[in-house]
Amino acid sequence: MAAGRDSLYLGLDFSTQQLKAVVIDGNLSVVHQSSVQFDSELPHFRTQGGVHIHADRLTVTSPVLMWVQALDLLLDKMKRAGFNFADVRALSGSGQQHGSVFWRTGASETLKHLEPDQNLEQLLQDSFSVSDSPVWMDSSSSKQCLDLEAAAGGAERLAEITGSRGYERFTGNQIAKLRQTRPDEFMDTERISLVSSFAASLFLGGYAAIDYSDGSGMNLLDIRTRNWSQICLEATAPHLDQLLGAPLPSTSVLGPVSSYYVHRYGFSESCSVVSFTGDNPASLAGMRLQPGDIAVSLGTSDTVFLWIQKPRPALEGHVFCSPVDQEAFMALLCFKNGSLTRERIRNECAGGSWEVFSAMLKDTPLGNNGNIGFYFDTMEITPPAVGVHRFDSDDSEVSSFSPQVEVRALVEGQFLSRRLHAERLGYSIVPGTRVLATGGASSNKEILQVLSDVFNAPVFTIDLSDSACLGSAYRALHGLVADSGVSFLDVVKNAPEPQRATTPHTSAKQVYDRMLQRFARLEERVLQKPRP
Repeated sequence: MAAGRDSLYLGLDFSTQQLKAVVIDGNLSVVHQSSVQFDSELPHFRTQGGVHIHADRLTVTSPVLMWVQALDLLLDKMKRAGFNFADVRALSGSGQQHGSVFWRTGASETLKHLEPDQNLEQLLQDSFSVSDSPVWMDSSSSKQCLDLEAAAGGAERLAEITGSRGYERFTGNQIAKLRQTRPDEFMDTERISLVSSFAASLFLGGYAAIDYSDGSGMNLLDIRTRNWSQICLEATAPHLDQLLGAPLPSTSVLGPVSSYYVHRYGFSESCSVVSFTGDNPASLAGMRLQPGDIAVSLGTSDTVFLWIQKPRPALEGHVFCSPVDQEAFMALLCFKNGSLTRERIRNECAGGSWEVFSAMLKDTPLGNNGNIGFYFDTMEITPPAVGVHRFDSDDSEVSSFSPQVEVRALVEGQFLSRRLHAERLGYSIVPGTRVLATGGASSNKEILQVLSDVFNAPVFTIDLSDSACLGSAYRALHGLVADSGVSFLDVVKNAPEPQRATTPHTSAKQVYDRMLQRFARLEERVLQKPRP
């Protein structure tokens, strides 16, 4: 690896609730970490969980100057801790996906001439035409989603172009809403950034390009041509291409760090700013997903990350350009009924004990003697269904299962659903496929055994707590050599390996390949049922 041992690489993550920094050396070891919690350390912004939820309960925003002030605070903390910024060869970062920042006319001149004796918040306090940025939790743009889908020729066609159907939180729909409801502020805007490219702009001292991967979460980028879709731009706002600027590869070196950071903090003049990206793409980098891998985050909601070569965008899930390989794609699927549903079944069937729950899984056969269940305690995203639906081995609907059958039906059903919807987006299990598991349930060996069996692949456990930040530091290092053809996976090959937890039973492929076909048919039946 070309990286010198004394060179450092800084990764930042502007997430919903905090700003975090991780620094690695040329051997990929973490040498420094720091963070700023928005609610507790910047209480004058009066956020809860880093956001303001408005009276309509649909509009959710964050104060853009809170993010600016958090960066002041973070860099000051690092300086006080004795961190040597002069050793940082490159930096990159991530931002919560879909959020947007609206720069006021004249802000580019301010960015170019930042005075190092003042903090960023003082310098940039008049630089934003919209003071409260719409964020990913916002769901107030339903009308604009419908308008965009209609302009594109339907929801399927929009997904085909941009990787996703119209979603309220996606940036294009937020821009359309702002233009319609706050025209004066929109007219006073000279540039629109994502949270990621806004953060990169702070370090660059000029407007940073939106990268292909985070740009895929806007309902505006054609994920195949990797350029803005004219149909989507015209349906959203006039002259939008000028407000957004041209998108760039996620591995691009945008330029050297602004002289502001050289004089105020002691950064080297040659420190490179590598494209920032979204937090989910940065997590994919932090997990070091390889072709054919699938990562499953088992939390309150379950999230599935995929590396795919030939995407098939659908009405469910999202396909983004890969942040680490210009020829590849990543996909995201979100399942709302995750750990809370597992806990409910544990309480009802296993007396509240994970040990009893695990024993029930171990004592029931793969395939559950043909019994299949769907457990949607709340309205599911993937697929859009609600309620509990149980089927016996003859595909007849039944009202109940025994506790042991119920436990296995739940876990098998959840993981069959993850596999089915992953395959519909273009994912395929190949020799060498690994399932990377993280989140609360990833500590349960028997749950992981079912996951391994359903995917017929070994399961490895990983810690995702710093993955976006760590992925940003890895990407900073890779950005310096990407143009010379060095792959991301080559750059990070010496990082610590995940721990192998389980391998599939020899009969798993035969059982679950057949069961998956039945599961798909039964899911279709559930979707045809009238909703309560």
